Amino acid sequence: MIDRRLLQHFDWVLLSLALVLGGIGMLTLYSAVNASADMANITGSVHLRQSYWFGIGIAVMVLMLVFNYKWLKRWALAVYAFSLILLVAVAFVGKEVSGCQRWLLIGPFSFQPSELIKISVIILLAGYFSDRVSQEGFTLKDLWRPLVWTLIPFALIARQPDLGTSLILLLIAGSMTIFVKIERRSLLCLSAVGIVVSALAWFFLEEYQKQRIFGYLNPEGDPLGAGYHILMSKIAVGSGMLFGKGFLSGSLKALSFVPEQRTDFIFSVLAEEWGFLGSALVISLYLFVVIWGLNIAVRSREPFGTILAVGLTSMIFWQALVNVAMVLALLPVVGVPLPLISYGGSSVLVTMGAIGILLNISMRRFLFKE
Repeated sequence: MIDRRLLQHFDWVLLSLALVLGGIGMLTLYSAVNASADMANITGSVHLRQSYWFGIGIAVMVLMLVFNYKWLKRWALAVYAFSLILLVAVAFVGKEVSGCQRWLLIGPFSFQPSELIKISVIILLAGYFSDRVSQEGFTLKDLWRPLVWTLIPFALIARQPDLGTSLILLLIAGSMTIFVKIERRSLLCLSAVGIVVSALAWFFLEEYQKQRIFGYLNPEGDPLGAGYHILMSKIAVGSGMLFGKGFLSGSLKALSFVPEQRTDFIFSVLAEEWGFLGSALVISLYLFVVIWGLNIAVRSREPFGTILAVGLTSMIFWQALVNVAMVLALLPVVGVPLPLISYGGSSVLVTMGAIGILLNISMRRFLFKE
């Protein structure tokens, strides 16, 4: 059971933000699939499934509160190994959808291990960095293990192929590493290697991934092909203007012009119906979550909690930023869900688990000896 003293310091603000975003997500999802007669038959199932996942996500969040978060440090390597095994299993027995093999079937449900590996890497890196905090900064000799721990799942996820999630993993690991401080020469060396590897990565991209980059650079050059996603998304967002067209009233959404409007492009549905003001409100909520998460990190009284909170907050930040930037045509289409709003059980469970760990860190900051 949770100590009564801990309940007195429960972080209601962060919980409220998560619930509000989840509620907005279910309303937007309902609108996205309640567009036309041919979609009516799946409206109930999709909307209800998302609500079920969100309910299970709340249960996962509560589970993350009942133990001291420091236990995660002891089990970090085991959790990472388990997540890695699931990723490897995807390559052999994973479910294939639209040419991508990313899901494991567990009874009637499908789960995406690439979502779980993000939290696993965060916990593992937080444990490693917290044991070796240095004023001088980490050197290349210190960073080889975190680099290997990150690149193994990165390669497995990129192979599925899932460029978006693999890049998010790198951004999270990079954010945590920069936060704990890197020795200057090591930082310059890693930056140079990163630039070279990024240039060479072009030759390893799938053809459709290259086409997405071309579509981003010149969407009008192939309006019915590589540029279609971006063009339709921009039109939907722009048509919302200041106040939007109203709930269930988005015409581009209703005619299914916007692709993947339940998942990667759900923000365009929200922007068309609620306009600039509604979009700004949602972005502000994410910004508030990030600021609050960093505040939890600052107030944590020990290194592991601080670094762990930074990692979890960066996960939410990068996913929200990349998704919104992708919808607004500021980044290429890479397939990253909008946390707690896009349809997807795996994403909801992992995000709510991350919220639960942040709540855990927040309410235990008052305990000096545990």
